[in-house]
Amino acid sequence: MSDHQRGTDCIHAGYTPANGEPRNIPIVQSTTFRYATGEAMGALFDLEAEGYFYTRLQNPTNDRVAAKIAALEGGTAAMLTSSGQAANFYAIFNIASCGDHVVASTAIYGGTFNLFHVTMKRMGIEFTFVDPDCTEEELNAAFRPSTKAVFGETIANPALTVLDIEKFARAAHAHGVPLIVDNTFPTPVNCRPFEWGADIVTHSTTKYMDGHANAVGGAIVDSGKFDWTKYPDKFPGLCTPDESYHGVTYTERFGLAGAFITKCTAQLMRDFGSIPSPQNAYYLNIGLETLALRMPRHCENALAVAKFLKNHPKVSWVKYPGLEGDAHYDLARKYMPQGTCGVVSFGVKGGREAASRFMAGLKLASIATHVADAKTCVLHPASTTHRQMTDEELAAAGVSPDLVRFSVGIEDIRDILADVEKALEQA
Repeated sequence: MSDHQRGTDCIHAGYTPANGEPRNIPIVQSTTFRYATGEAMGALFDLEAEGYFYTRLQNPTNDRVAAKIAALEGGTAAMLTSSGQAANFYAIFNIASCGDHVVASTAIYGGTFNLFHVTMKRMGIEFTFVDPDCTEEELNAAFRPSTKAVFGETIANPALTVLDIEKFARAAHAHGVPLIVDNTFPTPVNCRPFEWGADIVTHSTTKYMDGHANAVGGAIVDSGKFDWTKYPDKFPGLCTPDESYHGVTYTERFGLAGAFITKCTAQLMRDFGSIPSPQNAYYLNIGLETLALRMPRHCENALAVAKFLKNHPKVSWVKYPGLEGDAHYDLARKYMPQGTCGVVSFGVKGGREAASRFMAGLKLASIATHVADAKTCVLHPASTTHRQMTDEELAAAGVSPDLVRFSVGIEDIRDILADVEKALEQA
């Protein structure tokens, strides 16, 4: 773990140039790497040596940026993926397969819900969805002998519920499985789930980490703390020989600090190839360098917007975990005392039609299928990102038909509030 503060790690972690080397992380824009002998390359294919041979698996640019994210989260190893969806898929599929089961929070991004409930279900992996505010008894009742993991979002998109990480970690560990937490919205600047018992962290780096809507990407970080070897029958992929790599056992060869990410790279990235381009990793790194500066501004602006909306006569309700009186305010103060995120969810009186008129009246904010970047943007999830979900599934995910997701950027707050006020007049 780094000895520096997170703001310093945003700039320096993951890459230390030697004498005469580039000060910025170099873009290694190459598909392949040359070796003097076939034996040298063979050692790489057998996982007996470190190095690079094909960018579909690993690339130096990507690995340096992943190392920075690992340092920010306080993890032991990390990898980049081509999207946040790929990161969540890999994190689950690395330890669960046909016939297995996963417990997940109902309050998750609509795309993640569809990935779990539809696509991975077709692969034979069953998911049980639980209310993030459920009791410990209700949570424990969701587990089965075949359960391999628990999944939740630190701050749910767009319901903005806060996951009680310690509660979910206790339940996961009591049943011998890891807790996987998507930490996209708070970022490690505001919350480090490993410090509260989580074992694996994922990110859609497309959001605040990139911060400028430049490059789609994802990341997986391992805490290195979950002891897979205590449950060899539950996690055979990590604890028994992998015949596709001449019998290597990942926990024996790479230890707890490296087994999960090495297997995820060696198997899943090899077979699915969801790797980001080195150019995209370079863009991500540029965003990371200012992450610690941007997040406080996002949170400050979002809180101001939430307070304004709460007192507006045309607004029926406001959800923002950093707002005093919010149902998840106490959990937010516990896990994220420095701030939560820049996203505010609210309802406009008059329902869908009024929400549409409000969004059409915005001039500064953009209607966009995006969230969590420097520019303010807005979306109606029930008719876009969550439109494949039934009314019952929407309700369970905390997404009402009138919910407007307002992603507050880092513009001057006076301009943002003026834009909102004028748009509400038209609603």
